[in-house]
Amino acid sequence: MGKRNKNRQKNQQDRNGEPRGDNAGWGAGYADIKENKLFEQYYQKLKIVPEGEWEQFMEAVREPLPATIRITGYKSHAKQILHYLKEKYFKEIQDLEVDGQKIEAPQPLSWYPDELAWHTNMSGTILRKSPLLEKFHHFLVSETESGNISRQEAVSMIPPLLLKIAPHHKILDMCAAPGSKTAQLIEMLHSNMDGPIPEGFVIANDVDNKRCYLLVHQAKRLNSPCIMVVNHDASNIPRLQIDCDGKKDILFYDRILCDVPCSRDGTMRKNIDVWKKWTTSNSLHLHGLQMRIAVHGVEQLAVGGRMVYSTCSLNPIEDEAVIASLLEKSEGALELADVANEVPGLKWVPGVTSWKLMTKTGQWYTNWSEVPQNRHTQIRPTMFPPTDPEKLKEMKLERCMRILPHHQNTGGFFVAVLVKKAPMPWNRCHPKLGNKGTEPAAEAEKTPAETADEAGEAAMEDKPKDLEASRESTVKQDGVCGPPPSKKMKLFGFKEDPFVFLSEDDPVFPPIQKFYNLAPNFPKLNVLTRTHDGKKLNLYIVSKELRNVLLNNSERMKVINTGVKVWSRNNDGEQSGCAYRLAQEGIYSLYPYINARIITVSVEDIKVLLTQENPFLSKLGAQSHAQAKQLGIGSIVMRYEPDPENQDAPQCPIELCGWRGKISIRAFVPRNDRFHYLRMLGVEVFQEKRRYDRFEAKAEGQEGGCAPDSMSMETDLKTESTDKSP
Repeated sequence: MGKRNKNRQKNQQDRNGEPRGDNAGWGAGYADIKENKLFEQYYQKLKIVPEGEWEQFMEAVREPLPATIRITGYKSHAKQILHYLKEKYFKEIQDLEVDGQKIEAPQPLSWYPDELAWHTNMSGTILRKSPLLEKFHHFLVSETESGNISRQEAVSMIPPLLLKIAPHHKILDMCAAPGSKTAQLIEMLHSNMDGPIPEGFVIANDVDNKRCYLLVHQAKRLNSPCIMVVNHDASNIPRLQIDCDGKKDILFYDRILCDVPCSRDGTMRKNIDVWKKWTTSNSLHLHGLQMRIAVHGVEQLAVGGRMVYSTCSLNPIEDEAVIASLLEKSEGALELADVANEVPGLKWVPGVTSWKLMTKTGQWYTNWSEVPQNRHTQIRPTMFPPTDPEKLKEMKLERCMRILPHHQNTGGFFVAVLVKKAPMPWNRCHPKLGNKGTEPAAEAEKTPAETADEAGEAAMEDKPKDLEASRESTVKQDGVCGPPPSKKMKLFGFKEDPFVFLSEDDPVFPPIQKFYNLAPNFPKLNVLTRTHDGKKLNLYIVSKELRNVLLNNSERMKVINTGVKVWSRNNDGEQSGCAYRLAQEGIYSLYPYINARIITVSVEDIKVLLTQENPFLSKLGAQSHAQAKQLGIGSIVMRYEPDPENQDAPQCPIELCGWRGKISIRAFVPRNDRFHYLRMLGVEVFQEKRRYDRFEAKAEGQEGGCAPDSMSMETDLKTESTDKSP
């Protein structure tokens, strides 16, 4: 069995393009498998590609997909990174040749705002062949790990742009992993970095427990207190409740991203297996799941809110068929938004209003009446376009957007923006939640969670029969307008530590408040820890509304991760009056409230702090040295203020966490953040990074030893990062 599995794994590697021998490369045999006659027959018949463009379309899908990067738009450093990319790396590689091939410099995506997204045809192999390109590659990797750059496919950037997010919005990402779109949503919430913590939040969900941790990794790079990762089936995400003016109310989301699982035939340029495995059966099998997820999404959408439905499939069965079915069942509660001018520069084709269905054997059906009885379980009426011409015209399916690969050298994609004008027909008569004292006796015994269940899922008997049949659970007709009692939620995967908020009189907080002279408006009730008992090793902060969600739904949902770390326990600090030092991850959320322990530093000071392990206080500039001498031992913030008259220096503020010792000072900054700040200051870190990487490789498996002097404190920081954190 073991040998067979090993051979299977080897064959799988060969199919994925890994080298088998000296002469085999990544592209060996790649072009040979880029054929699927059924795919061509199907899409030519449907005419989703404009007339006369079929050859261009097929030529494009056979070409490798360009790599795309996006500079995180909410960080104050975004413009600085963009300036650094354009003035240094892009200019250096503009006229470069590798193995006789001229390298094309990266180009901005014309439709993405503020030149914050770029694409290039350079492969990873080419990036490593030239010292200059290798340097660029290391820059991309390092900045990605720091959260300043995200590697994301171009078309997947479109849905968040169409959501039109504001800082106060409550957002649900229903199928979030691996998290590139989620990261984009977080950035948009934090569009104003000079203001307080945003009122809104993002709840990012995924059904796969392991992929949730990939999602956590993506989200944690952005250090936001406004993100929560949960683990549920998207077609059955629990309806949550919140406390609103002392009463329990149902949580409806202002924005929902519904990027559903799909057949992925729009990803043929990067997923080679799709060519071999594509069949029309894939769409038929997924249509029901896509319908259930989309219906559950619009149910939880607030009136006036927007839901973006998207797939990386070109198939109308997964695209327009789902939208048409939603619109028909909504009875006017939903409408397709006209977003033609919301992404200037983006090329797309309108949604189709007629389509046929084909089985994997090549048999075509135009409408439901043609489908034989023995196929009714595989083919459903919702897969066909509406038969009523007037109803079809009112739907305005042409407002859907289909992005074709040959128009702007991208993958294939489908997007539709739905606006909710009224409650869904089957949700219009749900009972209202009230105070305990005003409820009937029969209702008073129910828990708040059960009451929210009934309020959110009531009136199910009015739901259309075919929609109700697609649900995993049905409603008993017992004369009561509501579902059966909620079943206990099944939890899978790892058991997470609890989320425990500090109480009003928690003894941990007064020393912290005094030591850092926190502003009176600091939201201390939003601070949480991950343990009920013992010493609190780390303290985290969440936004006000996320606290509301956590406190009212802890038994209803499986939370994988939330909050950003703001303080870590340091026993040495007890001697100075505070046992908690500041954490770099949360400094941008925390800094607006800190009024003490701040040192103003210059560019030269930062260079000293980030390139030396424990520099003496005397190595700081005169002003910084004088400020440091006035402070006692303990955690500090080192703040750089930009100088508008010195355009060569960074034009964005920088806050670094550190420690003021007896005679020295040190910065507590993670490795890739350290490289990031040094680059911003014009320090060449490529050779230093390579030296550190070589040291780590050499030290692996050896006991003892320390890193090179200029980076040795990274060992301490690495140890600190192993603490359990949300």
